[in-house]
Parts: sequence; C-alpha cells; structure tokens
Amino acid sequence: MTEAEITATEKAAPPAHPLLKLDSVDTYYGQIHILQGLNLEVQSGELVCLLGGNASGKSTTLKTILGIVQPRNGTVQFEGEDVTSRSTSYRIGKGIAIVPENRRLFGPMTVLENLEMGAYLHAGGAKEDFDRVYTLFPLLHERRRQLAGTLSGGEQQMVAMGRALMAKPRLLLMDEPSMGLAPILVERSFEIIKQVHESGVAMLIVEQNANVSLSIADRGYVLSTGRLVLEGPAAELREHEDLRKAYLGR
Repeated sequence: MTEAEITATEKAAPPAHPLLKLDSVDTYYGQIHILQGLNLEVQSGELVCLLGGNASGKSTTLKTILGIVQPRNGTVQFEGEDVTSRSTSYRIGKGIAIVPENRRLFGPMTVLENLEMGAYLHAGGAKEDFDRVYTLFPLLHERRRQLAGTLSGGEQQMVAMGRALMAKPRLLLMDEPSMGLAPILVERSFEIIKQVHESGVAMLIVEQNANVSLSIADRGYVLSTGRLVLEGPAAELREHEDLRKAYLGR
C-alpha cells in the first residue's frame, strides 16, 4: 500500500470511539426509574437530535451527561474516558457546554458580560473567541453594550449560544431551543444552529419539535417514558410511520 493510500485509509477510518457515549444508563429520581437502559452516541462533528414528549426523559438525559444527576447503572463516556463519577465542572472543562432551556441569561448584564461569563474557564476569553462568536452572530457585536434582558427572544438565543461557544466546546448540548419562540423565530433559530454545527461543533439537541430538528440533524433518537423506542438517520426517521403520526402531524 502506498503512502497516499495509507493516508486516504486513515482519513476514511471512523474514530476509535464516539465523542459521547451513554452505555446502558439507568437514572433514578429517588425510587422513580427515569432513564431505562439508555444507549446513545454522538460522533465528533455530528448533529444528533433527541426527541420525545413531556416526561420522556430528555432533560434528565442532559443532566446525566453533565453530571448533575448520577446514573445508578451504566456509564457516561466522553472522548473515550469514563466520566460517570466525574463532577459537572470537570466535564465542562473537558469540553461539554450547554444552552439551557429558556436560555437563562443574566438579564441585568450586557451581551458582552454574558459572553465573558461563558469563558470563565479561559479567563474571560481571548480576542479570537470573541471574533468567532461575532462572525457567527454579527448582531451581538452591534448589541454588545446592550442589556441582555432587553433583547428579543431570538436575539437572546444568539447570546445563549454565543455564551456557550465561548467555552470552546467539543460538544454543545441544547435543551429545547425552540421553546418560547414565535414560529417565525423557530426557523431562524435552527438556521443558526445549523450554522454553528457547520463551524465544526458536535451538537446534541433535545427537542419536541421533531420536524425542524430532523431537517438539520444527521441522526436522531426518540425517547418514550425513559426508554429508547426509535433511532436512526434523520432522513429515515422523518419517514417513519409511527414518528410521523406522533410528532410530525402527517
């Protein structure tokens, strides 16, 4: 095999391990069994959506990934390392960031100050970190001195995403990004999510809006009462009869 062929083979080979892997995870709240044997993976550079209705276990999955909730059984692995017993701060330091439900900005602080909070592990962020965020979201540069609480819902979503990106994440988690947004802003929000993903960030999106999520995702998982009931390429899930009836309204 020539050197060129070896190089091509190395490029084509899949990574040795997923960026994120949940292996047979059981998570409880007291005696209530929430996640039941959950298996989930996100590869480097991949956009994956996790779908399900209320009380399906979506948010608990994110809390388990972040270490806010500890699984009773199973493991959470990040970049091949078992982080199941590691703290939330450790996982954030390893490269996991989140855009929380309802964005949870610091309303009385400026856009710039909110972005700086996202880079607290990097001493407030370097110029290239701000340049990257402002390239993705030019409006934030214009509004950097404005109080975050005075922005529209769509603008606040940009700040929340920019704040998370200031942490230089390897994996960006998003919890219900369409929640609280007008329909016209939902479409714009997911255009931004797609743009961020195309910049090279792996993403796991937790959503109830299956149609818009699957339109930009590489793969998807569907949870129902803590159990994984469907998984596969996003294009295939969009055509799955049960999913179409339950989530897509057709």
